[in-house]
Amino acid sequence: MEMTREDIASNEACLIEEIIRGRKELYEIIIRKYNPYLYKIGRSYQYNHADTEDLMQDTFIDAYRNLNQFRGRSSFKTWITRIMLNNCYHQKRKSSYKNEIPRELYEESKPMYANTNDQTGRVVRSHELRHIVEEALMQLPLPYRMVFSLREMNQINVAETASLLDISEANVKVRLSRAKAMLREHIEKSYSPTDLFEFNLIHCDPMVERVMQEIKK
Repeated sequence: MEMTREDIASNEACLIEEIIRGRKELYEIIIRKYNPYLYKIGRSYQYNHADTEDLMQDTFIDAYRNLNQFRGRSSFKTWITRIMLNNCYHQKRKSSYKNEIPRELYEESKPMYANTNDQTGRVVRSHELRHIVEEALMQLPLPYRMVFSLREMNQINVAETASLLDISEANVKVRLSRAKAMLREHIEKSYSPTDLFEFNLIHCDPMVERVMQEIKK
């Protein structure tokens, strides 16, 4: 019996295999799943919203074109994160973008993972505190900010973070500890890291459409 779209979506290895076999329409599932992760990485790298979306599109297309090279030695999340990090790094070198502190907080957007019953989430999603937290994070040196982004905001484990950043696991732990220490105590106690730089639902569909149009060419 042929597997349903839902069955395939629940098994990432099967999903990737089906896409490689030619069912490119299933790649939409990958895009929707990893939109939030890649967005946080781009913003943590100090790209603004528009530039981050461009880097996300490039990353999704690069991943699609090289999907048959994914061997499963690491998780797909780690693999596509590495592509995004490489794109961020090379774009920064190529364009010499001026560092920016995020100013646009999209008050009209509904967070993808909104939970109105969670008091901490409500506080984080307030305009003023989100601005303070994001600005505080942007003051961290890039090596500490990226460890914080991968470990705390994207929930990537110590070993995979070390591999992505080409540092030791001990360094990951030290940098994360120092990153937290650099943030003001009252900010650290008042937010959920996964809510920072949230890729809002209103941006998800356009990203899917952008990438799928390129893939279909």
